[in-house]
Amino acid sequence: MSIRIGEISYTNIIPAFHFLNKRKLESQGCLFYPKVPAQLNEGIKEGSIDAAGISSFAYGENAGNLELLPDLSVSSYGKVGSILFFSKKRMEELEGSSIALTSSSATSVHLLKVILAEFYGLKRIDYQTMQPDSETMKAEHDAFLLIGDDAIRESWNPDPSLYCYDLGELWYKHTGLPMTYAVFAVRNEASENEPDIIKSLFKAFHYSKALSLYSCFEQMIRDVQIEHGGSPDFWDNYFRGLHYDFREREKQGLLYYFKLLYKYDFFKTPVNHIQLWTAGNEVQYLF
Repeated sequence: MSIRIGEISYTNIIPAFHFLNKRKLESQGCLFYPKVPAQLNEGIKEGSIDAAGISSFAYGENAGNLELLPDLSVSSYGKVGSILFFSKKRMEELEGSSIALTSSSATSVHLLKVILAEFYGLKRIDYQTMQPDSETMKAEHDAFLLIGDDAIRESWNPDPSLYCYDLGELWYKHTGLPMTYAVFAVRNEASENEPDIIKSLFKAFHYSKALSLYSCFEQMIRDVQIEHGGSPDFWDNYFRGLHYDFREREKQGLLYYFKLLYKYDFFKTPVNHIQLWTAGNEVQYLF
């Protein structure tokens, strides 16, 4: 038997994948499928993907069919550096404005919507979803949201006429809780039918994460620079600003995010519980 693993190319999730021994995992039954976020989210929902790092929003939509691998996430306590909201107006002045949303991320799009509604009381916003092109977004709208590598590249050459807000920073300012953007999920059937393969994958993710942190990201940063550019200092600060754990505080923050999604009708049903995968006591002793 085998487990189909969705692999995403976003920079912020690299530490959990960078040092994976894929050849060894493939010999144990793991099959890797590079996918864009929307494909991963849909794949794990309909069953063509068994395990993946997926958006928090996608997990919340399918929480009853998924378990989360413990202590793995992409989160931030404050600035995230790659979910940036650019505006011609101050945040408090955006009532009645037109906002362009990137088509790249449901989690970030809905994070912006709940921040504007819950913390700034903005109800009359014209949201338009489009491809993430900053020049077109800026020309046609009052404000726009970029995420991931698009946001990072825009931050390297910012337009001084625009206000720039980091959504991770805004979330933490108003809640005092971390924001979790991506989680590592496994379908219930996969964890039930192939527990040994899931255990091997879980250990491998943690090993890659630990090695990335232990090496202070040096090798990983060199590889990221080759593909994306940027300075070593930028990437060092970026990765150090992220958290890759998923513990009690991350769980609290994610559940509060889900509570607001339900409050503003972005979820049809509330998500009040997060089911974590466990293989027994050996999970506590990975290495």
